[in-house]
Amino acid sequence: MTGNGGCLKTMSFSVFVLVLCIISVLLVQPAWCGDISHDDDYAPKQPGCENPFKLVKVRNWINGKEELNYVGISARFGAVVEDVKQEAHSAPLVLAHPHTGCSYTSEKLTGNIVLVERGNCTFTTKAQVAQAAGAVAVLVKNDKEGFHSTFMLLVPWLGGEASRADWLLLLGWVVAPFCSEVDSKGAKLYKMVCDENETSSDIQIPSVMLPKSVGRTLENALIAGKRVKVLLYSPRRPMVDVAEVFLWLMAVGTILCASLWSAWSAKEAAMESYRKLKEIPEGFQNEEKGEESDVIDINIISALLFMFLASVFLVLLYLFMSDKFLLVLIIIFCIGGVEGLQTCLVALLSRWFPRAGGKYVNVPYFGAVSVLTLLVSPFCIICATLWAVYRHISFAWIAQNTLGIALIITVLQIVRLPNIKVSTVLLSCAFFYDIFWVFISPFIFKESVMIVVARGDKTGGEGIPMLLKVPRIYDPWGGYSIIGFGDILLPGLLVSFALRYDWETRKSLLKGYFLWTISGYGIGLFITYVALNLMGGNGQPALLYVVPCTLGTIVALSWWRKDLKTLWSKGESQKLPSVSFVNTA
Repeated sequence: MTGNGGCLKTMSFSVFVLVLCIISVLLVQPAWCGDISHDDDYAPKQPGCENPFKLVKVRNWINGKEELNYVGISARFGAVVEDVKQEAHSAPLVLAHPHTGCSYTSEKLTGNIVLVERGNCTFTTKAQVAQAAGAVAVLVKNDKEGFHSTFMLLVPWLGGEASRADWLLLLGWVVAPFCSEVDSKGAKLYKMVCDENETSSDIQIPSVMLPKSVGRTLENALIAGKRVKVLLYSPRRPMVDVAEVFLWLMAVGTILCASLWSAWSAKEAAMESYRKLKEIPEGFQNEEKGEESDVIDINIISALLFMFLASVFLVLLYLFMSDKFLLVLIIIFCIGGVEGLQTCLVALLSRWFPRAGGKYVNVPYFGAVSVLTLLVSPFCIICATLWAVYRHISFAWIAQNTLGIALIITVLQIVRLPNIKVSTVLLSCAFFYDIFWVFISPFIFKESVMIVVARGDKTGGEGIPMLLKVPRIYDPWGGYSIIGFGDILLPGLLVSFALRYDWETRKSLLKGYFLWTISGYGIGLFITYVALNLMGGNGQPALLYVVPCTLGTIVALSWWRKDLKTLWSKGESQKLPSVSFVNTA
């Protein structure tokens, strides 16, 4: 038995069950990163009233002391909020009289920002009245909270980082809860817009709506006689953040490690089987072929079933997602993370402590378990539990990524593609799956099902944990760059197959398929992020770009080398150990 084979032997069934449970949610996340600027074709737009809606930061000082920063949203009309952060550009905040700001008054507001209440007149009227009085900007206090309570619009920005809100989710979701007055059909609009057939070309000052709690906080300070200064600015997001580089390296590195482990395990298993076959009398060798394997090969039926179950599970998440449902997914992720981290640690430590890895004890319900597994398991369980309890703190992403990477590597070690034919079916289905649920589903469900689930709209903004994420370090809006497990796992199956095939057929790095396939994955992921930025941060299905760069590369290259027939139907040698593997020992 190989060093890691014993561990896999005792847990392969449980991991397989986890694969069936988790695999259905691995494809839920597109590569996604909301933008601060958002346009809406459904909101009224006419000349002079066609600005895109932008998130606006509201810095404020009370009696000279800077307080918590808040976030509002700009209007369709008026001046665009600039990207200016210096305190020198701030202005005093005053209350409107009357508070709704609907009536012209002799009061001079020159050089001030005016705070008005929503109601009694249109938004454009409030802006025109304030501008006539000399105000430089208008803050509108909404009569509703406007943001989900989980986002707590009084979001403190400490060092440019949100304490609770995941800005990756906020930037794409938060613009929805703002309502204008009522349109001509009596329906509430979800943005600060002009009335129908109304123009506002004469409005030259910016207007920003704040949630009710934020407006009340500023209003109370003014009523108490305190001096309040406000600075409105909307910083641009960088085209590329260091987080995306780290995420790219993590994704490619995870596939590289998993592929090397998979190929090395296949080589060791072949050598072990070859040794056993040489020791068994010739007449009994057929019986040895039926020995249970630690590897699960995907076939065409299971590939099709997988994509069907993934679609069903995605729709269930969309229709019935709730905090309780999310808790179930967190538990599943923790179980999978424990299994994955345990498998990786045991396999690694078995190399250094072979005696501990080779000793087994019988454990009720689990059978024979290695001593090393018993020693490592408590540590893995503690790590997963601590992450689940403290998953909202700023550095919890490190533990989440550790558990996730370990799970992906373990799955790629156990679940394998036998040939290119199965890979073509699986990745082609995933390719169209991603396209359908991101781009086509809005025509059926009125919104992108995959993006809604990924954003966590129905769970207070907390998305499902089956993803890798890295904080956007140089992004003034904070947030995370993310990639779903499925965007690593599915191409990883193909890359692992390519390396095992290269090792078995003794192909060099340049003449093999592994180098070109993993390079194609890296290029496809890079193109995904380019498209993400070009599309203004809107969700992009990564497999749309990754599948052609990986599957297309290996199919085209093998066709040119006249290896496609072998890769398509046979791939790795089955049942019998590979003589090529043994000869390379």
